[in-house]
Amino acid sequence: MGVQGNAQPVAVIGATLDLGSGRRGVDMGPSAIRYAGLEARVEGLGRRCEDWGNVSAAVAEASAVGDERVRFLAQIKEACERIADLVVRAVEGGYLPLVLGGDHSIALGTLGGLARARGPGGVLWLDAHGDLNRPETSPSGNVHGMPLAAALGVAGPEFESEAFRLPALDPVRVALVGVRDLDDAERYLLAELDALVYTMSDVDRLGVERVLYEALEHVAGESFVHVSLDMDVLDPEVAPGVGTPVRGGLSYREAHLAMELVAESGLAGSLEVVEVNPILDRENETAKLAVELVASALGARIL
Repeated sequence: MGVQGNAQPVAVIGATLDLGSGRRGVDMGPSAIRYAGLEARVEGLGRRCEDWGNVSAAVAEASAVGDERVRFLAQIKEACERIADLVVRAVEGGYLPLVLGGDHSIALGTLGGLARARGPGGVLWLDAHGDLNRPETSPSGNVHGMPLAAALGVAGPEFESEAFRLPALDPVRVALVGVRDLDDAERYLLAELDALVYTMSDVDRLGVERVLYEALEHVAGESFVHVSLDMDVLDPEVAPGVGTPVRGGLSYREAHLAMELVAESGLAGSLEVVEVNPILDRENETAKLAVELVASALGARIL
């Protein structure tokens, strides 16, 4: 394995949140990823790894749904505010924040914290879905389908908070990769945005290497570049432990190559891995794969 000396230390921030999702269990994702050997793997790359524990989040049984258009938004925002505070602390302390989900609604906290610390930046969004629904367009009211719209500041004022800065993203510096399941309203919004979108058909035609080069070039720039990895971007055959699986995703090797290209670019100052649901998994293999992909993004090499 390749080892990087004197590399930036990593701060692990767990977010045990499943309120944004329609299926329960993804709140156990951070534990599953840790159990799969995350800390030892990161330290094996010559990086110090500090685990800052989990941001506490409410559970559905003890919470009011609130507005059905944005189910549990008040509790989700509370958790995201805690995430944002820790992300700011990590960035200001010279750490690379590694946020473990939880469902993808936690990205509002991660991106909001990065923007609070550095100003609006760019994101590489690896996901089967667009996550660009808004309260008035969401078919389910599940907030994990809205965080990218919220971070872009187009989901409405109810997402705003003093703990994060919105919009958290420069609208030109957004790239989605691996998309294969979009709602009509998301398609309309994408037509208005300057985001770069690579569907799985694009990945098939162009190949992962070209797609990642172009996507990384698109999101590069000042303030920050964040990589948000939803494990459902992978094909469910290799990553079965996700809440909203969609067939026809990235293969094991394609996902590793994508993360290796992220590492080679040197652009990513923060990482996030979301939607690992151990209840739906087989022998923790999705969490083990998440650890491997994090390692690749941090510079692990075969030779």
